[in-house]
Amino acid sequence: MNTRTISNEDLLSALRWRYAAKRFNAQKKISEADWRTLEESLVLTPSSFGLQPWKFLVLTDPALRRQLVPVTWDQPQVVDCSHYVVFAILKNVGVPHLDHHLRRVSEVRGTPVEKLELYRNLMVGKLVEGPLSLQINQWASRQAYIALGNFMTCAALMGIDTCPIEGLDVDKYDQILDLPKQGFATVVACAAGYRDAEDKYAKLAKVRFPASELIERR
Repeated sequence: MNTRTISNEDLLSALRWRYAAKRFNAQKKISEADWRTLEESLVLTPSSFGLQPWKFLVLTDPALRRQLVPVTWDQPQVVDCSHYVVFAILKNVGVPHLDHHLRRVSEVRGTPVEKLELYRNLMVGKLVEGPLSLQINQWASRQAYIALGNFMTCAALMGIDTCPIEGLDVDKYDQILDLPKQGFATVVACAAGYRDAEDKYAKLAKVRFPASELIERR
C-alpha cells in the first residue's frame, strides 16, 4: 500500500518558502481548525523513550504577551503573531514521570503495567540512576527542540509562518508564567501566524551551505 502523503517537490517547496518571520501581520489570525492541527502536531512529536518531558504553553492573551516583550529583547513577534508557543520542560525527570508514562502506555495499548517492568528498569537505569541523570534537564531540552522543529515544519506545510525565539530571559519567563511551582522551566518559544507583506526578510534568498559540505555518504 502506498502511504505517501506529499510529493517531493511539495515538501521541498514548503521548506524553501519558510523563513524566520521577523514581522507578522497582526490582523491575520490562524483559523481554529488549523490551530487544532498544529496543536495535534505538537502532541504527536516523538521523544526519547516516548517520555514527552514537556509542556506547550499556547499564549493568545494580549496582556500576558505584552508582559513578555521586555524579557524577549523587545521583539515585536511576541505580540504581533497569531499564536505564541512557549516550549517548557519538566525539570528533573524522575521515577514519578516514568511511571506516569507507563500507566499511559498500559491505558492506550492494553498492556498490563507489570509486563512493562523490564522497560521501566531500562529507563530508570538510563535516566535516573545512570550518568544521564546528571544532565537530565539538558536531555529534556533536546527533546523540546525536536518538538520545535516538528512544529515549524508542520506549520510550513500548512502555509503558516513561524519564528523560533531563543532571545529571551528564561528565568523571567518562568516567573511571569508561574512555571516553577508546576515543576516546569522555559526552554525556547515560537511565534506563529502570517508574515507581514513588508517584511524584507521574506524576500531574501535562503543561505545554506551546499549539500556537498553538509552531507557525507558512506
